[in-house]
Amino acid sequence: MRYDVSVIGLYILDVLGRPVTRIPDRGNVDFIEEIRLTVAGTAGGTVIDTAKLGLKSLAVGAVGDDEKADWVLMTMQKHGIDTTAMQRLKGIPTSATILNVRPNGDRPALHVRGASDHFDVPPAMYEQVFDAPIVHLGGTGLLKKLDGPASLTLLKEAKARGRTVTFDLIAASAETIGIVGPLLPYIDYFMPSIEEAKDMSGQASPEDCAKFYLDKGAACCVFTLGGDGAYYAHRDGTRIRSPAYDVRVVDTTGCGDAFDAGFIAALHHGMDRETSLRFAQAAAGLVATGLGSDAGIVSFDDTLNTMKKWKIKT
Repeated sequence: MRYDVSVIGLYILDVLGRPVTRIPDRGNVDFIEEIRLTVAGTAGGTVIDTAKLGLKSLAVGAVGDDEKADWVLMTMQKHGIDTTAMQRLKGIPTSATILNVRPNGDRPALHVRGASDHFDVPPAMYEQVFDAPIVHLGGTGLLKKLDGPASLTLLKEAKARGRTVTFDLIAASAETIGIVGPLLPYIDYFMPSIEEAKDMSGQASPEDCAKFYLDKGAACCVFTLGGDGAYYAHRDGTRIRSPAYDVRVVDTTGCGDAFDAGFIAALHHGMDRETSLRFAQAAAGLVATGLGSDAGIVSFDDTLNTMKKWKIKT
């Protein structure tokens, strides 16, 4: 196949600053240590990291016709990502977020929805979009046109072509299960945060959340638990709780996207389940050590070495 992974969904330009303790009064100025621009979003952050981890990656999403789009496309191309499946939409701004990162890592955000609301994958693109053994859909919940029946059509097609489907979402609430529920039978690895999993299912524990989604058709649930690590539950009965690494957190932006990328890379390399979790956690941990969704990750080998040397959080 032409690609190792096809990453479909939410592409955002993030503008991040840290550390932000307050917004200055009136028109005054405060000084901070760092400001960065990154390609982010549940697809954008993931595709940058899969490329850094050595996978031949296809970006499938939408940007506007503004200066932000120029930067997003240029940055992905710089990382060797194929952007020929990215749609550039006239008269619409590129999706973008301003993140004020607090000293404790919290990141209140201001977001322009923009091009991602107008993005779809027409059948004419299928031959390219599905020319990869792994297809990742990221950003359900903020993909107004693609969310719902269009996503169901897309994932049905992916499974009909024998692809492995990984899935993540954003901005989940109790209502989001109405969008996600019909997709679950076509998802091999369902990878939300535990907070999102709880909000949609109404369940209190990782175990109960996993049962909820497995009963609705997902093949496997892989939940990120923040400082508590990760939880894996497969419909074959396998259950794994993997503790977190002891990491000095600078910024949690993009950690979930990096976890997704690490897990996809682990699937690509045929790692066993426990090693896949550890590798995905190492990728997420590396991102947490710097500012923005592309921080920390250097390469596959560096992430593998990090996984081996980092200590488990106690």
